[in-house]
Amino acid sequence: MLTSGDRAPDLSLPGAAGGHFTLSEALQKAPVLAAFFKVSCGTCQFTFPFVERLYRAYGNGAIAFWGISQDDREKTHDFCNRFGVTFPAALDWPDYKASRSYGFTTVPSLFLVGSDGRIRFTLSGFSKAGLIQLAKEMSGLLSLPVKPVFLAGEPVPELKPG
Repeated sequence: MLTSGDRAPDLSLPGAAGGHFTLSEALQKAPVLAAFFKVSCGTCQFTFPFVERLYRAYGNGAIAFWGISQDDREKTHDFCNRFGVTFPAALDWPDYKASRSYGFTTVPSLFLVGSDGRIRFTLSGFSKAGLIQLAKEMSGLLSLPVKPVFLAGEPVPELKPG
């Protein structure tokens, strides 16, 4: 799996709602969070509402958020609707070329790619501390105060493997 400091492979993927996603073009405007998922993955289902919270905190155009689905268009739409995901989704189905180029073996796998094309942060599976650190990385990129990912008293496990 690619890690911090590695150059992110360029992605060119169809959008689940139409259009096209190209990483090199997007990075000319903003850093990108590429969040890979599989619809049937219970850990993805658990994690993506928290990624949506990050999107609402940091995704106002300053950081682009992409859900990258390993499923077809219809299943991807259903997943996003069911789990309240409003950031754009791209399709890495059926060949998983983008997933293979990033070298991960479990989902969810998240990659924060800086405007320089280098990976700044990675996270595989669900980690409460990892999502808090991701929020810190995003706030640092934008020179903003860190916004909470989790609500006070919210029952959230520390880890949940992918």
